[in-house]
Order: sequence, then C-alpha cells, then structure tokens
Amino acid sequence: MPPKKATEDVKSNVVAFGRVRKNLKMGCVGLPNVGKSSLFNLLTDQNAAAENYPFCTIEPNEARCAVPDDFLCDLWKPPSMYPAYLQVTDIAGLIKGASQGEGLGNAFLSHIQAVDGMFHIVRAFDNDEVLHVDDSIDPMLENDQPVRDGSWTSAEIELINEKMQLITTKPTIYLVNLTQKDYLRQKSKYLPLIAKWVTSHGGLPRDIIPFSIEFEEKVYTFKDDKEGSEKWLQKNGGGKVKSRLAKIVTEGFEKLGLQYYFTAGEKEIRCWTIPRGCLAPQAAGVIHGDFERGFIKAEVVAYQDFHDLCEGGKSMGPIKAAGKYRQEGRGYEVKDDVAPVKK
Repeated sequence: MPPKKATEDVKSNVVAFGRVRKNLKMGCVGLPNVGKSSLFNLLTDQNAAAENYPFCTIEPNEARCAVPDDFLCDLWKPPSMYPAYLQVTDIAGLIKGASQGEGLGNAFLSHIQAVDGMFHIVRAFDNDEVLHVDDSIDPMLENDQPVRDGSWTSAEIELINEKMQLITTKPTIYLVNLTQKDYLRQKSKYLPLIAKWVTSHGGLPRDIIPFSIEFEEKVYTFKDDKEGSEKWLQKNGGGKVKSRLAKIVTEGFEKLGLQYYFTAGEKEIRCWTIPRGCLAPQAAGVIHGDFERGFIKAEVVAYQDFHDLCEGGKSMGPIKAAGKYRQEGRGYEVKDDVAPVKK
C-alpha cells in the first residue's frame, strides 16, 4: 500500500472561527464599481472583466497570488522556488436588499459564505463617470457589531462553526480605494470617517489599508521596466510612495490565520502553508504523511534570526554560535521558521 500523502486538513492548537485548513480563501467584496475586479486583476495578473456597470462580475472569479518573501531565494538563488500562495475570489457587488433577493440575491451571499475572509473594498472619492448603485457615496456601514468581535469561549466558537455559517465571523481587511492624487499626497477626507467606523466596530487601525487602483494600474505598466518604474515613482511622490499590493497579500494571508515555514537547500526553496498554532508533527505532515507519523524532532531557526545572522552566506555557523539554532520536539508550535525536518 502506498504511503499516506499530505492532507488538506491540519490540526491547530488555536480555536478560531471558520475552517482550519491550509487552502483558505479571501474574497473581494464591496459595492459595485468600487474596484474589486480591478484589484483582483492586479493581484493575480488576470484579465477578469472590470467594466463600469453593476454586476459586471456574475460568477466568482478565483485565482491565487504568491505571498511575497524573496529573501532566501535572493540569498541562495536555487533552480526551483515555490512560494506560499493566497487564494483570492472576486465576488459580485453587494447592493442593499441582497438578502431579500435584490441584485444577485442569495446567490451573492452564498458566494461570500464560501470564502474564509474578506477584502472589503471601499471607494473613497467622488467621480461622476463611475456609476454608483445608490446614487451617492457613503463609506459608513450599518451599525451592527460583527460576531467575530464578540467575547466567546472556545466551546462557543466551535458550536458557531458547526451550526452556523455567519458572514460576520469572517476576518475582514478594509481596502480604501483613493484617487491617485490623494494616494500620492497621503490625504483623503473620507479616511477619517472610514477609520472611525472600523475602529468603533471592533476593527483595528491595521485592518485599514489605503491604496489606489489608479496608482497601482500605472505602476503595473512598468512591471517589465524597473528603471522606468523607479523614475516614475520618483517623479510622482518623490520615491516615498510605493505599491501596496504586497502588503495587501501579506495582510490577507495573515488575517486568515495562515503562516508558512521554509524547507531550504541548494536545489530548491519551498514554503509550506500551515494554520497558526500548528504543532511540529502536523507541520511536517504537510510535506508528507510519513513525516508526521515518524516525527522525532525538528531543527529550527526563526526566520528573523536567520535573516539577521546569516551574514549573507549559507552556513549555520554564526546562527549556532549565537545560540539561535535549536531542536524542537512534538509539542513545538511552529512559527515562521527555517526548518530541516528529521524522521
């Protein structure tokens, strides 16, 4: 009988709302024409329809984007490199009355239920050329407290996960789409209003990421011209304003309770995605089921320690000398580590 392969479900010590898996999804949600499909295209390098009319997106578009983390690859330059990925879904625009059948009705709500977290895109500018389904811009949302921000015991969270599929349990990042002008000058009259609503409803300032579709699309035109990109950024913003796409992907990945560890060598560097709170044997099992069953110990070094102490080389000597290279057993909760696994 062939050995058991790695599975999608991974055990975690952390009790949280939603599924505990390594292939979780973030959904792009928001009102029609706020930039959802444009952002999806930028994140995933796709060409999903992004026209200026409601319900341009009918069925959800799905793709994945690499989580940016190039330090080890730049250091060792192996022939093969496998990053961690964030799965992203572009969902049709939400309109008032969806639960009563307006717009795409319950089909829309089922699309949101199918994802594990949300990028809530909010358009923070006036533009007569962009259609708005309610004929006005109002960044404030209804004043209900999300379930995810309540105080719950582990048993209550497990019961809610089992019996209910509440949208308000899903972790949310608020992406505030500014004009290029506002983004370059880092000012918007709408940002304080949006920040006030988010923080008064259990969110944190870090849950808000201002960005600009207009700016990102311009930067994207220079994707194969690094010198041209640097010149344009220097001219527009003095070189101080950068793309936020990498931050959006990284924050989305972390918001889902995901993390990764590296296996690294001369032939390949690979990221292995695991849920936060995953123990060492289960993390090893993501590579192959035999590794979990035969797990003895893991030799690990924290990613940041490796970054700070490797001195630009491949030797673990300086790291061991600093006492940062260690052995961990079956009860070790894996962090963002560089870890050769032994069985």
